Amino acid sequence: MEKKLTRFDYIFVFTVIFLLLCAFGAFFLGFNTGKGRAETKYEEILAKREEADKGFTAYHQTYLVSFYHTVFLPYKEFQNKWFTRWNEIESQGGSVDPASILKELSKLADEKYEETVTSTMPESSPLLKEAHEQYLKSLKLFAHAAKSFQSKANAVKGSVLVAEMEKDAAFTEAKLFALQGQKQFYDAIVKWNESASGELKGASLLGSSPLTLDDWNQLNLNLKNSYISSLLVSGQTFKPFNPQDLVYHVDQMIKSGQAKKMNAGNVQQTVDILIGTGAVRQGDFLGGKAKWYANETLPQLPFFTDSK
Repeated sequence: MEKKLTRFDYIFVFTVIFLLLCAFGAFFLGFNTGKGRAETKYEEILAKREEADKGFTAYHQTYLVSFYHTVFLPYKEFQNKWFTRWNEIESQGGSVDPASILKELSKLADEKYEETVTSTMPESSPLLKEAHEQYLKSLKLFAHAAKSFQSKANAVKGSVLVAEMEKDAAFTEAKLFALQGQKQFYDAIVKWNESASGELKGASLLGSSPLTLDDWNQLNLNLKNSYISSLLVSGQTFKPFNPQDLVYHVDQMIKSGQAKKMNAGNVQQTVDILIGTGAVRQGDFLGGKAKWYANETLPQLPFFTDSK
């Protein structure tokens, strides 16, 4: 004869089933919670890594050095030759053949383009990648513009030819591309500096216009170079010197009190005086580096360490 389950037995069975259901529910709840936290933590790690790849680590000194030697230096070699031969055309002595000079410069621009176009910058370093593209555009336009003036180069005086070339849209754009590439290179150096030193004092002032002399004194050399490179772009000031050469003279004028004596109340006015008087020469920074910039954090790039 079968024994019937009592009320107590039913309660016991349902209690066990209930407890098992609770246990399974707790298990899955804990599993999902833990999984969610792990995924969140992993996503944060990936986000930080991606941010680092896109930001500071993208401008490792190795990339800066590579850009300097494969892009900046070849362009600088063309630029130096351009200004040397440009001055010869303008003075136009008896032995000067402007058409031949322009042919030479056009050929040199093409050669430097072919030398530079094979260089590659990492996708994670957009400033260097864009600077590379700007320098290539500049060389292409210089080559084209110089070639277009060859046919009439010997038909006018050197000073007249130079004046026409100064007004030519292609030459103007070629110079602007170079200035923009230069600015992006110096902005990349600031990124490198931030990766090495953290947030830089006065970095937020770079967008100030005009920048006061007191604000200027808060900036380190890399920030000053970046600011000056921006002024060269806005003023379309294409000169043979590097931004740090102009920075040196701005600092010299401020520290000596000459800026105030000449009623220069901000950096732009100081720069205008220096450019207008032709006071800046390539390599001037190196002559004053030991005096004012010995303790600056700089990447190991030749134009900060020697005259090459």
